[in-house]
Amino acid sequence: MIVRSFKDIEGTDRHVRSASGTWESKRIVLAKERVGFSLHETILYAGTETSMWYANHIEAVVCVEGEAELTDHESGLTHTITPGTMYLLDGHERHTLRVKQDFRCICVFNPPVTGREDHDENGVYPPPDPKDWGDPQLTEPEEV
Repeated sequence: MIVRSFKDIEGTDRHVRSASGTWESKRIVLAKERVGFSLHETILYAGTETSMWYANHIEAVVCVEGEAELTDHESGLTHTITPGTMYLLDGHERHTLRVKQDFRCICVFNPPVTGREDHDENGVYPPPDPKDWGDPQLTEPEEV
């Protein structure tokens, strides 16, 4: 059993700030925990715009605070995302979030991320490498 809080993550290597300066993410469950997904609290800042494309991952997002406009580049549809709204990128959709109010969300990635990922020039996280997940015969999950 692992028990940790987002507060425990602050200031550690699991607390990632984007090179673009548009978001920060506290990654509370990572690939090294070997549970098949990663879990994050992410804050995107008001007045910013972030284009993303999870070509190598499926992501589910639940907004818990704030407001953003989500545009699906494939369909051209735009959705207002507010607390209690979920969106699932089950088709690797290219998308953009335009943040109206600081947007705090809980995100789940499959396959899991390793924890240091940031979007490349195409908005993509690199493909997962199973060696980063740890060998359950040789390693124990990291304690925070």
